[in-house]
Parts: sequence; structure tokens; C-alpha cells
Amino acid sequence: MPYEEIKKVQQRPHSLTLEGREKMSITGVDDVSGFDENTIVLTTSQGDLNIHGQGLHIDRIDLDAGELELRGKIQELSYDEPARSGSLWSRLFG
Repeated sequence: MPYEEIKKVQQRPHSLTLEGREKMSITGVDDVSGFDENTIVLTTSQGDLNIHGQGLHIDRIDLDAGELELRGKIQELSYDEPARSGSLWSRLFG
């Protein structure tokens, strides 16, 4: 089995639970790339997740379990597609 297929099999399940635009629970979190009170950038098993709002605060984080909880006024969620790995030829013809 190619490495890329093994990597896909080992990905954590990813889910979001949003309560009243003020509290969010996220699973499948691999890393926190950056945060301040207006933006939180997470690396998840489904790509980078950008969370924008006001007064954002991380209540709980457990990267070993891939879980994160946050509070604040959540205004926008957006995903960046994960970068494809491999050579140019494998991306073109694979």
C-alpha cells in the first residue's frame, strides 16, 4: 500500500459542534498554527481551519486526543485544502 493511502487510513475523524455561535468543540485537530482574540488557525485532518470572530479564547486543548474547545463570538469558519504531496508527475497523472 502506498504511503499516501496509509496516511489517509490513519487520519483522525474530524467534527465540529457549534453552540449558539459562542462555544465550539472540534475533534481531529493536529496542531494550532496561530491564535489571537480575533483569529484561530488550526491544522486538522481535513485541512487548515480558520476561525474568525471576537474575543476568541481556547478553553481546552488536548492534541494527543485531537480535541479543542473554544469560546467567543464566532463569525466565520473557512477551510484551506491540504497541500497535495508527491512529485509533479504523480500529481498530474496519479
